[in-house]
Amino acid sequence: MTSATTNGLQPKTGSGGMVGARPPAWVIILAAATITAIGMGIRQVMGLYLKPVSETLHLGREVFALAIAIANLVWGIAAPITGAVSDSFGSGRVAAFGSLMTLGGLLTMYFAQTEMHLFASGVLLGLGVAGCGVNAMVGAVARSVAPALRTRAIAMVGMGSGVGILVAMPYTHVLMSSLGWQTSLLVLAASAAFILILAVLVRGQPAAEPDALPQSLFAAVGEAARYPSFWLLNAGFFVCGFHVVFYGTHVPAYVADKGLEPWVGVAALTMVGIGNLVGTYLAGEWGRRWPQRYGLALIYFARVFVFLGFLVLPINPTTILVLSFILGVLWLSTVPLTSGLVATFFGARWMTMLYGFVFFSHQVGAFLGAWLGGYLFDRLGSYNAMWWISVGLGLAAAALSWPIREQPVVRTATPS
Repeated sequence: MTSATTNGLQPKTGSGGMVGARPPAWVIILAAATITAIGMGIRQVMGLYLKPVSETLHLGREVFALAIAIANLVWGIAAPITGAVSDSFGSGRVAAFGSLMTLGGLLTMYFAQTEMHLFASGVLLGLGVAGCGVNAMVGAVARSVAPALRTRAIAMVGMGSGVGILVAMPYTHVLMSSLGWQTSLLVLAASAAFILILAVLVRGQPAAEPDALPQSLFAAVGEAARYPSFWLLNAGFFVCGFHVVFYGTHVPAYVADKGLEPWVGVAALTMVGIGNLVGTYLAGEWGRRWPQRYGLALIYFARVFVFLGFLVLPINPTTILVLSFILGVLWLSTVPLTSGLVATFFGARWMTMLYGFVFFSHQVGAFLGAWLGGYLFDRLGSYNAMWWISVGLGLAAAALSWPIREQPVVRTATPS
C-alpha cells in the first residue's frame, strides 16, 4: 500500500488512529462507506412504505409520517451518545448496535397492527441509523487519514450513502412489487444483518492525537457550547434535516397525488441517489480548496430554487426527475463540509460526538420535516405550504452559514 501511504491515506503510527493493529485506511473507509450505504439506504426507502402501510392499517398519513419523524428525532438524540462511544471505544460497537436495532425496527414494522407498533418501529429504526449512519462513521474515517484529507475521506463515506440510496430504491421497489410490502421488510432486515460483519473492520479504540492537549468529554462539550460558529453550524444543519427528510418521506405520495405512476416516485429518489454521488464528491473537493462555509451557503441557497420549481413548474415525470437530481447534488453534500468544520474547530479527538450534537439539530429539523409534511397535508390537502416553508428556511440557512469563522479554537491551557 505504498501509494496510499504516500498520498496520506495511511496515517503515521499514533496519529489519531486506533490503538493496536488495524486495517489500512482504505479498508476502513470502504467498510464505513458500505455500512452507511446499507444503513442510510434502508432509512431512505421508508418513504416508499408511507402509502401502503397507511392504507393497509387504515391510518392517516400523519401516523406513518410521525413514526418516521420519531425515528429521525431518536436518531438525533442518540447521535451524540453513539458518537461518544465511537470516540472512546471505536466505531465497531456502534455499527453492530445499529445493525441489531435496524433489524428490530424492520421486524416491528412487519408485525405492526396499530399506530403504537409503528411508533415503536420508529424508535428502533432511529437507534439503528444512529449506529450505522454517516454520523457514526465520520470519526473513524477522519482519524484514519491525514488532516488535509479529512473532507475527502468523509465525502467518500457520503458517496457510500448515495450508492446505498441509489441501490436501495429500485431494490426495495422490486421487493415490494414481487413480495408485498410486509415480506419485503424481512429481506431488508436480512440486509441490515450484514453490517455485523463489516463492523469488525471499523473496530478499535481511538488513540490520542499527537501534539493535542488532553481533553475530557465534558470539556469538549463546554468548549463547543461557547463557540458561536458551532451554533451557526447547528442552525444551518437543522434546515438541511428539514429539507431532506420532508422530501424523502413525502415525494412518493406527492407523485401519486399528482396522478403519476408509482415508478416516478421511485425514480425520483433514485435520481437523488445519483445526484448525491456527484454532489458529495464535489463537496469533498471544495472543502480541500475553498472555505467550507461558503460551500454550505451555496448549497442552501441553491436548494431554494429547487423547491420553488415544485411551485411554479408544470409537474410531470421529467420535472420531478430533473428537480430530484439537482436536489440530490445538494443532498448529503452538506455532510463533508459540516463535519469538516467540526474537525476544523475542535480537532478529531471528540469529532464524532461533537458532530453528533450538530446532527441532533439536523434531526430536530428532520422530525419537523417528516411530521409537518403529513400534518399540513392532512389539513390542507396539499404540500404547497411545505414547499414555501422549505424556500424560506433555505434562505435563512444560507445567510447563517456565511459568517461562520473557519478556524480552530484557541486553547491556551490544558482543558480540564
